[in-house]
Amino acid sequence: MTRRIGLLGGTFDPVHHGHLDAADAAHAALRLDEVLFIPSHVPPHRPAQPHASVFHRFAMLALAVQGRPYVRLSDTELAREGPSFTVDTLRRLHEFGLKPLQLFFILGADAFAEIATWRAFPAVLDAANFVVIARPGTSLDDAMARHVEVARRLRLGTGGLPAERAHGVASAQNESETGVYAVEARTRDVSSTVIRERIAARVPIDECVPGPVAAYITAQGLYRTVGGLHG
Repeated sequence: MTRRIGLLGGTFDPVHHGHLDAADAAHAALRLDEVLFIPSHVPPHRPAQPHASVFHRFAMLALAVQGRPYVRLSDTELAREGPSFTVDTLRRLHEFGLKPLQLFFILGADAFAEIATWRAFPAVLDAANFVVIARPGTSLDDAMARHVEVARRLRLGTGGLPAERAHGVASAQNESETGVYAVEARTRDVSSTVIRERIAARVPIDECVPGPVAAYITAQGLYRTVGGLHG
């Protein structure tokens, strides 16, 4: 049986419960064999560098995913210079022998709503399946219906799973083609930006991140004077 591999990219500056909730939801809804967390080196759509170093962001991820045996970390973007474009990362995974139909790129509905601004759109949709997770304040229907190329790839159900586990408005025209899956799930409304602002204001973040991550941030003195940059 072909392995189904989820991919969750981001700056993770820092990683938080929203990221973990998205991974859990995609893993359950699509019966993924594993989920790779792929921290970016230089985020292409951000005006500034990440606040924490590559070392700290990777360390926090390692702490955050403890107890999730289906999760692995990947340094494929960290080892590359320049901006981390999704299409480049997916093509690199293809070079490692992974097929587009095996890959399930996980992102929030708010991020997916901007996919037309991504490098190589709409060709990037051919490089992997896309799994769109509900995010507070963003309608899945709105995010999915903005582009014809997206709409024609929407899948009903999740590849043989009960239809109530995922949401779509049309089936893909070709079942051998990559698809776009929308997963309705409860994800905690938290962002890296808010976490950094709370730390700078000396406000506790225990409900925003796993305990080991909060302890690491305190021990390393991270984010004490920063705000800004969304994450």
